Amino acid sequence: MTNDVTIPNPQFDSALIATIFEIERLRADIGSGMTTPHETFVELHHLFDIVMSVVSARIEGNHTTVYEAIDSSIQGERPGVGEQLREISNITEAAQFLDGIDPAEPLTHALIRDLHERTVHDLTREGDPTPGAYREVDVAITGSAHTPPSHVTVHAEMTSLLDFANEDLPHHRQILQVAVAHHRFVWIHPFRNGNGRVSRLFTYAMLRRSIFAKRGRSALNPTSVFGNDRSAYIEALETADSLTEAGLLDWAMFFARGIRDDLNRLIQLQNHDFVTERLVGPALERLRKNGDLRTDEHRALMITLRQGTVRAGDLENAFPGAAAQRSRAIRSLVDRGFLTHADGPRSYRITLVRSPVAAPLIRQLDSLGYLPKMLADD
Repeated sequence: MTNDVTIPNPQFDSALIATIFEIERLRADIGSGMTTPHETFVELHHLFDIVMSVVSARIEGNHTTVYEAIDSSIQGERPGVGEQLREISNITEAAQFLDGIDPAEPLTHALIRDLHERTVHDLTREGDPTPGAYREVDVAITGSAHTPPSHVTVHAEMTSLLDFANEDLPHHRQILQVAVAHHRFVWIHPFRNGNGRVSRLFTYAMLRRSIFAKRGRSALNPTSVFGNDRSAYIEALETADSLTEAGLLDWAMFFARGIRDDLNRLIQLQNHDFVTERLVGPALERLRKNGDLRTDEHRALMITLRQGTVRAGDLENAFPGAAAQRSRAIRSLVDRGFLTHADGPRSYRITLVRSPVAAPLIRQLDSLGYLPKMLADD
């Protein structure tokens, strides 16, 4: 028998309702008035995918730093890569797989099992003996008083959860829907291993089809909910394990506050002036001061950052002189990963993820309070 998945009913004058109102106000600003060029926003989106993947893996005991993960993404898959880096790469690739799915598509058993297979692929310590399959044994959760339901009921429990997750609810109830669904996934513990990682991908998928529906790449992979304090996250989840109204409301409050904080940051990233002057610009200046960029190269990248996409002629102020000399300077930036071709072989945009810009950009994000506390010691 399954336990019905239901939304708790907060008091109208509660802090949770006030936070939901804040989220609805912020949601109205998602995608509206965006001045950051689409290409730059996509690069930042991919960078946060890596950050969230590090957070998700660290919750499970992975000690890879965000800088190591960034360096691995620049170098790409290579022989001998460690299992901890592969775990993070799996999570990142699964998140990017979700980005390629129409948010309107319903969440299904097949999708959840696919996410699991992608997440535990080629892993030993953090792998699963049956990738992509619900567990067929009973399990216990180390350090938790909660005993997951029998394996006999897992498919039925997941069916009930997916029916709930796919319900089309009013906007003001959607954040509660996502919070409850995240907890219930962990409570069911449908796989032998990898449940936490898949639950956070499942939550991202729900956010794409509800809070961020029709917003394209404006979706965010939440870091404040999961990454500010691992102990607080686990404790908040455990308060809801009894499935009581009070426990679910406490968890929903924790979840909603994290989403609100991430939304505030997301909306800042829509502002091109903020991205240029407070975020990417200082990262490029750090590279210039460290000698990784010449002054003229720094000037060229700042022009590109402000315009979004440039052609060789747009960089004449940075690289004056003959067109052939300018072409060589641009080719050097492309070869070193600072620029990449945009709409054709003669147009360019700045590269932020698989680029030397990534590490100083992470430092700048940290200085602005964008990184979760879990990564503070990196």
